[in-house]
Amino acid sequence: MRHVKVARCLAVFGFVWSAISLVSAWPQVAQAQAQNFQTSAPTAILMDAGSHAVLFEKNADELTAPASMAKTMTAEVVFNEIKNGRLSFDSEFTISENAWRKGGGGSGGSSMFAKVNTPIRLEDLLRGLIIQSGNDAAIAIAEGVAGTEDNFARMMNERAKQIGLTKSTFRNATGYGHPEQKTTVRDLSKLALHIIETYPDLYKIFGEREFTWNKIRQQNRNPLVFLDIGADGLKTGNIDESGYGLIGSAVQNDQRLIVVVNGLKTAKDRAAESRKLLDWGFRAFETQQLFAEGQVVGEAQVFGGNRRSLPLVSKKPIRVLVPRGEGERVTARIVYTGPLKAPVQKGTEVARLQVNRGDMQALEMPLYANEDIQEGTLSQRALDGLLEFSTGWVRRAFTSVIEGI
Repeated sequence: MRHVKVARCLAVFGFVWSAISLVSAWPQVAQAQAQNFQTSAPTAILMDAGSHAVLFEKNADELTAPASMAKTMTAEVVFNEIKNGRLSFDSEFTISENAWRKGGGGSGGSSMFAKVNTPIRLEDLLRGLIIQSGNDAAIAIAEGVAGTEDNFARMMNERAKQIGLTKSTFRNATGYGHPEQKTTVRDLSKLALHIIETYPDLYKIFGEREFTWNKIRQQNRNPLVFLDIGADGLKTGNIDESGYGLIGSAVQNDQRLIVVVNGLKTAKDRAAESRKLLDWGFRAFETQQLFAEGQVVGEAQVFGGNRRSLPLVSKKPIRVLVPRGEGERVTARIVYTGPLKAPVQKGTEVARLQVNRGDMQALEMPLYANEDIQEGTLSQRALDGLLEFSTGWVRRAFTSVIEGI
């Protein structure tokens, strides 16, 4: 049986911030198991793509330089332009002298060895960007899409905000060092998940093992795609201020994991720690379903409606990964700004379900109204207004006591 109780309410201008705790006897993730796992990576995260559950994290919100992992954001901007019909694989961009000098073969960094002043199809530039990590390709794309790399960086930041990268700042398309260009492994895992879910066909480029341009054959710089572990993307990075980093993803038995590490000392360490995290995740966890698709998860209070409560559901099954053979309590809460103001249309996102194991948030899922709530009669709205006016101060005082403990 699931027990639902109100944990806290905060009255603000007649509305209430509510958090509803769900406490269950589900088999739950043993936090101790994750704590016992060790990695030498200074920052790391491991996520299950299906449930969005975080299986392991270490300094996951620490700001670090992304190096060439920033090219993953460059690719996302282009993928979004293609999806919205503003670009196509057949679009052509010219390799400017700036792109050739800063990112060409003579620059000392990774390059697709494009010739100066030559037009190149976007499809080829994308492969140069993703497979070869070409800085010349990144700059040519930025200039072709936005006129200048600075303008393109603004597009990167705008898209980053739109897809929920809350701590990332981008200043160029290549990943070259910049004091303000910072991100976190958590943001990079969100970026990887977004690309995999939103652009499944374009994502396949990340898994291609080699690409030849200007008669120069280069292998994918991601070492995981050459291992027999089901890896199919994404990107590596390395500059002096970042150390060696990697965004990777692999699929085994229909389960996809995403790993991000950064700050390692060598390319060998980067590959080894990434694989170790993936192997551990596939081996140590199994999936447990908390709620089926469309199953009522809880209720939200409604103000001024023909009903005072609204059942909430998820559009996807809600699953978490739990350690094999372990058991511990998982806690979850429904968070919303409420009471919700009528009318509310069925299918509207009105809340979030946050599932925690120990002190770590394992996943967060949107919850939707399962019914239409119509505006109530004049007398119903008047009664709700009177109740809110008369009880708001009590709720505020009660919350202050709880938060002060």
